[in-house]
Amino acid sequence: MVSLCKKIITPIARASISISKPTHEVPFVPFSQLQKIKHLESQIISTLHDCTNLSQIKQTHAYIIRRCLHQSSYVIAKLVRMLSKASVSMLPYGVSIFSQVRHPNAFLYTALIRGYTIDGMLEESVFVYNSMRRDGLTPVSFTFTALLSASASEKKVDLGRQLHCECVKLGGFEVDYFVDNVLINLYLKCGWLSSGRKVFDESPERDLISWTSLIDAYAKAGRMDSASEMFDRAPAKDMVLWTAMVTGFVQNAKPREALEYFEKMQISGVQTDEITLVGVINACAQLGAAKYASWVRDIAENSSFSIAKDSHLGSAMIDMYSKCGCLEEAYEIFKNMHKKDVYSYSSMIIGLAYHGRANSAIELFEEMTKTDVGPNAVTFLGVLTACSHAGLVEEGKKFFGIMESTYGVTPCADHYNCMVDLFGRTGRLDEALDVITSMPMEPTAGIWGALLGSCRTFANPDIAEIAARHLFELEPVNIGNYILLADVYVKAERWEDSLKVRKLISEKGLRKTPAFSCVEGEKGVIHEFYAGNMTHPRSMEINEVLENLIERLKLNGYEPDLSSVLYDVNEEEKRRILMKHSEKLALAYALLIAEDGSAIRIVKNLRICVDCHLFMCGVSEISGRKIIVRDNMRFHHFEDGSCSCCNFW
Repeated sequence: MVSLCKKIITPIARASISISKPTHEVPFVPFSQLQKIKHLESQIISTLHDCTNLSQIKQTHAYIIRRCLHQSSYVIAKLVRMLSKASVSMLPYGVSIFSQVRHPNAFLYTALIRGYTIDGMLEESVFVYNSMRRDGLTPVSFTFTALLSASASEKKVDLGRQLHCECVKLGGFEVDYFVDNVLINLYLKCGWLSSGRKVFDESPERDLISWTSLIDAYAKAGRMDSASEMFDRAPAKDMVLWTAMVTGFVQNAKPREALEYFEKMQISGVQTDEITLVGVINACAQLGAAKYASWVRDIAENSSFSIAKDSHLGSAMIDMYSKCGCLEEAYEIFKNMHKKDVYSYSSMIIGLAYHGRANSAIELFEEMTKTDVGPNAVTFLGVLTACSHAGLVEEGKKFFGIMESTYGVTPCADHYNCMVDLFGRTGRLDEALDVITSMPMEPTAGIWGALLGSCRTFANPDIAEIAARHLFELEPVNIGNYILLADVYVKAERWEDSLKVRKLISEKGLRKTPAFSCVEGEKGVIHEFYAGNMTHPRSMEINEVLENLIERLKLNGYEPDLSSVLYDVNEEEKRRILMKHSEKLALAYALLIAEDGSAIRIVKNLRICVDCHLFMCGVSEISGRKIIVRDNMRFHHFEDGSCSCCNFW
């Protein structure tokens, strides 16, 4: 551990042992001569400032020696700083220069300390600091900012705390503007949020950097309430501060709040940059809100951002429109991009994959391979997902095989997850299990979950038990895994085993994640519906619409799939529960307010059940509406009585 109270003698530090200077009396210099020296020092410092490479620095150094200024701490300090600026290591040149100065001042010591920290030699910089203190010199604020910044970079919080104590002990530095900012950064980077806040609260002067740093730290810790409180208190709010709030909400899966802050930012007249825009684009993607997506696109185009020329922005837009169910708009942006790179290709391939357009995704991948753009890990994730969602086993095996052999992309756990899902969806459960057992890394919960989900589809309790055993270890409180296993037992008619799992759920006190669905209402307002919850202001109308739809569907032969209800209740109660599923409530409301002929877009947080899938197919036929549902697995495009997934999901 690096410590101020520990004398560090590393092989590198030995090279600078001569740092400890003997104390000699400084010779007297007449005032007239001193003025000439100061003038020459200023000229040399100006010359050093203009140096752009090591050769020029060395020439200036030779001139310094010739003019007998090699003992000037101010000149040599500038020389050492220029070495760092030119990316020249302190060893051996910098230390050699320093060692020749008989009476270095605090600025020269600081220059060497800073040089060592830039070189990544924190221990050596601490050694120099200790030598400086032994020579009786008082540090300057830049001494502490250099050491504290290095401590923050290496997350050496204990060293940082010792330096903080030094600041307080020496007096004055704990209220220094620059030192305070670096101290706040140190504590926040090391995860000491309360300490960083304490320094902030006690600082007499705070700038937007410290406000932004603290807000960003609260956001990363998931404490958006605290971040909002800090934001409201900030005396001034610039683009960076607003962006910190927008991206913070996005990172914490709170897209509605992110959009609200972005709207306030627009009203405040604060300029938007690319980082803000990408943040709000991601918020739209999370929310799946098509109207907001169009609004954000208009802002981007009216703010002189070029979606066609900016690959990063264009790729984010493709992802946004894809996740909002607007695949045509996503493809339009992709097609119009001036230069397509791996990010834009990957975004489009993934979009096509999640919308069930497997053949189009594969065609685009093959088109990409004919260009000078090589696929990366994300590209392969997209094309393997496309194969998985369409049950294209042989194609999936081919793409998985060429990843490393042809393109040098090493498969990661996510790629293995796709292969397990691919084999599992097509009923090849033994092959899926073989993929898992042959993986070069530990299988993730997602991989075992994919296998368990397939076991439910094909009623295979033996393999399901293997998957569940691992899942119960990896995710002991994830109720979904227990419900899946119980459902497998039900399909295999192993009633007692299913009952045991249900009992285990009760004993562990596990609670199911509430199912909810969102739909865009008038003026882009997002309406959220929870399963069984009829508290919406228009609930009576929603109920009437549902009853009418069910009566019409029954005339077409619709019969609710009661297996979608896992509760042990009578058939009538199961029918009642199914009618109040969140996606059905969202659909009924959308039919109430949507314009004639317009597509209806619904976002659900969980996988759509079999009955709701059947219901959506029927409603799309009798209403003549296109219904697009995004669940937690993929998109379903219901039109004229059928779904884009071909009942393969």
